[in-house]
Amino acid sequence: MSTLPTLIAMDLEGVLVPEIWIAVAEKTGIEKLRLTTRDISDYDELMRGRLNLLSEHNLTIHDIQAVIATLDPLPGAEDFVDEVRTKHQLVILSDTYYEFAAPLMQKLGRPTLFCNSLKIDNRGMIADYILRQKDGKRHAVEAFMRLNFHVTAVGDSYNDTTMLAAAHAGILFRPPDNVIAEFPQFPVATDYETLRRHVAQSTQDES
Repeated sequence: MSTLPTLIAMDLEGVLVPEIWIAVAEKTGIEKLRLTTRDISDYDELMRGRLNLLSEHNLTIHDIQAVIATLDPLPGAEDFVDEVRTKHQLVILSDTYYEFAAPLMQKLGRPTLFCNSLKIDNRGMIADYILRQKDGKRHAVEAFMRLNFHVTAVGDSYNDTTMLAAAHAGILFRPPDNVIAEFPQFPVATDYETLRRHVAQSTQDES
């Protein structure tokens, strides 16, 4: 068993809460907003497409926040987060934005969140996005490891795979088939009970 303190680094959307952009697509009827990092591995390409669609349809930050206010964590996510935090350190590493995530983090008991920011113009339009750091999830995991944490990373999409590869252990949670096929080295969990077992196993395997 590892003698290092364990830190669990988890993605947010698709792992603990619904995909925000899919919820916006369902509310607005803009099908192209359904695309996520599960579909497009180039994050800048994905976000530029989203911003263009928001501008084309005159959707403001307030429109998106109104959709987010209706969302709840995935069934079982709150209990999972509470349980993890009784045993380990937990940090949420996400490519979402603080302007989006605040209500959802409140519902999860406010775990620590590292994510990005948005540039909003005076009309309330999202003018641009500001990455805290390129490939920030991987850099965060590597920094935690340099601080002598045993890191288990959990994610579901292309943009999570570099942090999963960098961690002592990486776990895919409810990933699409294309991600499973391209990254067969990571164990897959499709429910929180299986995820609990994978997390427990990962902390026992590191010595």
